[in-house]
Amino acid sequence: MTHPPRTQRIATVTLNPAIDQTVSIPNFQADVVNRVDWKQDDAGGKGVNVASFLAEAGHRVRVTGFLGRQNSTLFKTLFLQKGIDDHFVYLPSETRVNIKIVDDAQGQVTDINYPGQSPTRQDVDGLRKVVQALAESCDWFVFSGSVPAGLSTDIYDELIGPLKAQGKTVILDTSGDALRFGLPGKPDLIKPNRVELEEVLNTRLESHGAIVAAARELIGSGIPYVVVSMGGEGALFIDRTQAFHAQPPAVEIKSTVGAGDAMVAGTVAGLLGGEPLRDCATLATAFSMGALGQIGPRLPPMKNIQAMRKLVTVQEVR
Repeated sequence: MTHPPRTQRIATVTLNPAIDQTVSIPNFQADVVNRVDWKQDDAGGKGVNVASFLAEAGHRVRVTGFLGRQNSTLFKTLFLQKGIDDHFVYLPSETRVNIKIVDDAQGQVTDINYPGQSPTRQDVDGLRKVVQALAESCDWFVFSGSVPAGLSTDIYDELIGPLKAQGKTVILDTSGDALRFGLPGKPDLIKPNRVELEEVLNTRLESHGAIVAAARELIGSGIPYVVVSMGGEGALFIDRTQAFHAQPPAVEIKSTVGAGDAMVAGTVAGLLGGEPLRDCATLATAFSMGALGQIGPRLPPMKNIQAMRKLVTVQEVR
């Protein structure tokens, strides 16, 4: 894989974006009246988050996917603020809202996720044309998130195939059937968590060595990089010849929104900068640490991210 200069454009594709509504309810309980301390709405969805993080890191980013026209203001404001080029296909309906109930008193976060819009065949054709048009100016494509109801689970394979044929670098971050059916497209990097990798390979992975061995099977099939996130256990960064376990220090978690997307953005930023895999691991982990310390999909200033890199412990897994 070549490493284009930092000015190279990146496109992210979000098929199922969401408005992330974070509400704070101390001592949240089911089956009783709960009172909200405060709430915050963020334009979200995995690819939107990746674009936002990369823009904060100084990269030029374009975004596409499907957005509902009726509640698009939050997204348009974000794109304007971050200097992100908007190429979304707009649908007449509303973008879904995902609710995250943050309970600081009990240290819990409860997610309530809506299913999302149902794009038509015409909408999908429109998106296909947008992605092909973006290929004229973008060399890196990040496909992130779930597939909306009613769309074929092999949609990622359909979109990735033509890009790979043109020599583009493609990252895929999804799960379940969308990941299973996206693998034949041979993305350059996938980022499942441990459970998602176990699910797609239909096997239990009890150790770091077992995860590396499973990832190497995928690498042997033509996927150069596999990053496996493991929550508090850190993450594994694996290519054909090397595997590194990156362990962050214990950090105060304000919100888990976008932490995995920050890891994707940090990995892409490292690869774009031509950094070796070990250094990509520290940068990606620092991005994720930064996101965990913010409410909603945000990063602290990049100087803080660079300082966090020094706190990450990296060990080679053989």
